[in-house]
Amino acid sequence: MIGIRKRNAFDKFFENRSFLIKMYENNSITKREFLEMNYEAIKNSCIRPFVKIDSFEKGLYNYQYYNSLAKYYKTLARELKMSKNYKRDRNTYLNKCDHYYYLKDVSSLKLIKFLGFKGVEAYFIETKSVGLRGKLYEIVLSDFEEAVFHSKAEWLLRELQEAGVFLEGKHKSVISEYIDERY
Repeated sequence: MIGIRKRNAFDKFFENRSFLIKMYENNSITKREFLEMNYEAIKNSCIRPFVKIDSFEKGLYNYQYYNSLAKYYKTLARELKMSKNYKRDRNTYLNKCDHYYYLKDVSSLKLIKFLGFKGVEAYFIETKSVGLRGKLYEIVLSDFEEAVFHSKAEWLLRELQEAGVFLEGKHKSVISEYIDERY
C-alpha cells in the first residue's frame, strides 16, 4: 500500500511562495503586492525561524522570514507621515529593518555553509538604483529552483570571496525586473 503524505505547514508555505513568484512573473501582481502577500504568509505561519539549518528548506524559510520582516519595516519607515514622534518611529522601524536584514544574511551564510558552498555563485548585479550600484550582489543556488538571494553585507561578501564563489565584474540579475521595480 502506498502511503499518502499529509501536507504540512512547510509544504503549504513553499507552495504559496512558488505561487506568488509565478503570479509576479506573469504580471498578475506588483512587487509591492508580492511583498505584502509574502509578509502575510510569514505572519500567519505557525513556523518560526530555525536555529539549526540542516536542510535547504529550513535555510530558505529563514531567509524568506527575515527578508519579509525587513522589507515590512522598511516600508513602514518610508510611509510614516510627519507626526510628533516621526523621527523616533522612523528610527525604530529602520533599526528593525537593519536587524532583520542582518539575520537574513546570517541565515544565507548558514545555508550556504550547509551546502558546502557547492552550486553557489555570487556576483555584483547591474541595477537602475544609484544607491545600490556596487553594493548589491546576488547569490544563486544553482541546484535549487527559485533560490536567489540578495545582500549588501560586506562581511558576507568577504565570506563568499574567501570561499571562491564570488565572480568578478557586474552581471545581470536573474530576476532583474524584480530588482529594478520600486515598491
